[in-house]
Amino acid sequence: MFNMKSAAVAAAALVASACVAGAEKIEVTHWWTSGGEAAAVGVFADAVNAAGHEWVDGAIAGGGNARPVILSRIAGGDPMGATQLNTGRDAEDLVQAGLMTDLTDLAEAEGWADFIRPSKLLDSCTYEGRIYCVPVNIHSFQWMWLNRGAYATAGVDVPSNWDEFVAAAPALRDAGITPLAVGGESWQISGMSGVFQVALGGLDLYRAINVDKSPEAAASAEMTQVFEAIAAARGMVDDGYVGRVWNDATAMVINGKAGAQIMGDWAQGEFGVAGQTAGDEYDCLPGLGVYPVLDTGGDAFYFPKPNKNVEAMTAAQLEMASLLVSKQVQVDFNLAKGSLPIRGDIDLAAANACMQKGLAILANPENVLPSSEQAFTGDTQGQFEDLWVSFFNDPSISVEDAQARYVEIVANAD
Repeated sequence: MFNMKSAAVAAAALVASACVAGAEKIEVTHWWTSGGEAAAVGVFADAVNAAGHEWVDGAIAGGGNARPVILSRIAGGDPMGATQLNTGRDAEDLVQAGLMTDLTDLAEAEGWADFIRPSKLLDSCTYEGRIYCVPVNIHSFQWMWLNRGAYATAGVDVPSNWDEFVAAAPALRDAGITPLAVGGESWQISGMSGVFQVALGGLDLYRAINVDKSPEAAASAEMTQVFEAIAAARGMVDDGYVGRVWNDATAMVINGKAGAQIMGDWAQGEFGVAGQTAGDEYDCLPGLGVYPVLDTGGDAFYFPKPNKNVEAMTAAQLEMASLLVSKQVQVDFNLAKGSLPIRGDIDLAAANACMQKGLAILANPENVLPSSEQAFTGDTQGQFEDLWVSFFNDPSISVEDAQARYVEIVANAD
């Protein structure tokens, strides 16, 4: 049986070593640069600084830009003190190469397995029975965000599902409002496509492709409907979407220039910074109002093995890891970020209506799906992204041709 008293003593001993070692400057790399993200990362920075260390911010705008820089620095012998990556297989090669600090003793002492949920989050940080990262939130792409005022201006009801959204689109167009705000970065279009897959294709289709990697499911009529819906969505965007960053697309919804955006729950942080309230100025539809599910992606922190001042920096890394999963830090960070906490034992009474929807979905394990970062290697994810971007940007690519390429990728996925 897990002994909480002895665990607490052991955990205290582990993090106390950091205090003995003294204050450390911890360079932290991440790609949280939007308004809502900056507010959230400030929670972590404040906690680290309050513990006597110094958070040295190493923000790099855009995950697509940041990830290769982060991974190459670690592999090249220039490690930062800590880095954000997605929960999943981003750092798999570096872990296998022995370049990440082992957090297992701390995790066992503090009982992470007892409060981190769903368990697959910690599983994604585990290699050969050892833990090498700490999940800090649960993010899901499975959301649509809608401006209530835009629909009032257009004289139609706020949609409660995808079909109603499609039906309302002409009224928004007539009112000079873009129906669907989209950012043209590859990860945005790929993520949006994944939302269509489960919202229109259903849970069985999503699991067959993302868990079983079934070429038959990829070639199914249900998946054809997904491609057809994405083709239809191409006609609901404005001409300026190419290259637009995600938070600028969110701003279009916040300002009433667009009716809706399909984007992960991190978009909610932008609504918060703008002073808007769920249920008043904006609404949210998990699973496009069709299948209210969540894919449990998110963010995790890794701690590359230091190559100088090793003992003191390792101790500081352990203390930071402990802080990131502590109860109050989890509450404050996730309320600012718009994400769901990785702890199931904290009070989120202050959570808004959309976060409460997410918590209710998360309470049912049947509604929890693996994210693409957890299901596929970086190479396979890149092939999917290339396909979705080409298909969305080029109307001359037929549904049949795009789906044939999709089947090929799934058949060879790893």
